[in-house]
Order: sequence, then C-alpha cells, then structure tokens
Amino acid sequence: QFKMAGENIRKIKIVVLGDPGVGKSSFVHQVCHSEVLSSPSSTVGCSIEVKLHEYTRSLATKSTDFFVELWDMGSSTSHEKGRSIFYSQTDGLILVHDLTNRKSHTNLFRWLSEFYSGVSDKVTTDQRDSLKREYDAEQFADQELPTLIVGTREDQVSGRRSPPSSIKGRNMSGATSISLDCRSLRHFSVDSQQFIEIMRFIDKVIEHKYYPGIRPTSSTGVSRRQSLNNYSKLN
Repeated sequence: QFKMAGENIRKIKIVVLGDPGVGKSSFVHQVCHSEVLSSPSSTVGCSIEVKLHEYTRSLATKSTDFFVELWDMGSSTSHEKGRSIFYSQTDGLILVHDLTNRKSHTNLFRWLSEFYSGVSDKVTTDQRDSLKREYDAEQFADQELPTLIVGTREDQVSGRRSPPSSIKGRNMSGATSISLDCRSLRHFSVDSQQFIEIMRFIDKVIEHKYYPGIRPTSSTGVSRRQSLNNYSKLN
C-alpha cells in the first residue's frame, strides 16, 4: 500500500503485453499522462507507469482512490525467459495488437500462454515451452484475470475490416475489446467510448481483487469468452 495525505492508498498491478512496435508504450503513456508520447522507443525489460484512479462502487458510496500500476513489458524474444519474473502478483492484463498487422493479433494467444504458464503453479518446467505455443483456456480457467484487448492504429484501417474475433476457431479469454489511435487525444478524452471502456476495465480489476463478492463492472453484459466477438469477422 502507498500512503498519501495521511491515508493508505491500495494499488492494482496491470501487465501490458503484445508484439514489438504495436504501441504499448504509447498507449500506457496516454492513459497515465493524457498526452501523446512524442518519441516512443523500444522497452527493455519492463517500464512501469502509475495512474491515480477514483473508484466508486455505487452512487450511494464514497469514492476510493487506487494507484494503478501499468507494467509495460518489453517484447524482445531475447528477454523471453526473464519476463516471467515480472508476472507475479498481477491483477489484470492488457493485450495490445496492431490493427494493420494481422500477425500481431494472432500472437495474442502466444502472449496469453507465456503469461499464464509463467504464473501457474500447476505447470511443470517441462510443460512451459509447449504451453507458450498453445494457450489452453480450460487449463487456466480458475486463474483467468480481467483482460482488456486493445487494437491500435485505428486511423489506418478506416473502411477496412478488423481482424477476426477468433483464431483457427478458438476464442480468446478476456473482457472488453476496443480500438483506438494512440496519437489521438480525442480517443483518450473523458467522454470518448475508448476512455470509458478503459476506466470500466480498471474498475473491474479493482473489483476482482478487492471486492470479489460484488457483480463485476460490465458495459456489455457478454461473457468473457465472447469478448473478442465485437470485432467484425472476415468474409
């Protein structure tokens, strides 16, 4: 816990994963600082940004402040074996892909596999390499965390179809899926749908960790396994 102005402020940890160059650092910077990252660079190891978030359980209750730690993970293959040390005590996941790069969307399964095989106490060392190549939602069902899927470079796909909602017939676990342009202040303004969904996701992570007995925050009411279906399918 952190202490500010005489009070303890609880925190949540959200890990941000995705292929190199998809815009993870630009996204995190916008969320935490409400400004465009002028000179994005490759993340080495892990970069942590912190945002103060005001959470209100209901209109009848007083709001509570939480620190939101966004752990922007470097995605170089040379650091693959060491990334798992950053995955412990994670409360939520943000998966980022580039809407102009179909492979970055397909690779989200690999990132989920790497994460859950890294934090699972049920996986043996011999199993980890194979699990990183094939995400098994059923195997990790009891460990799944609130997940937000972010498609970047929306400005470059106007008039084109988005990546399919399933990959090889499999659905990805998760919650809400959004698309945005990390260079657009409009997409991160308080009245934008993207910003609203990001804040709802943070609320969901807080509820998952600190208030598991209450109904999770949801803007759509759909199940987690259906979350990716708000992307249009290809013909």
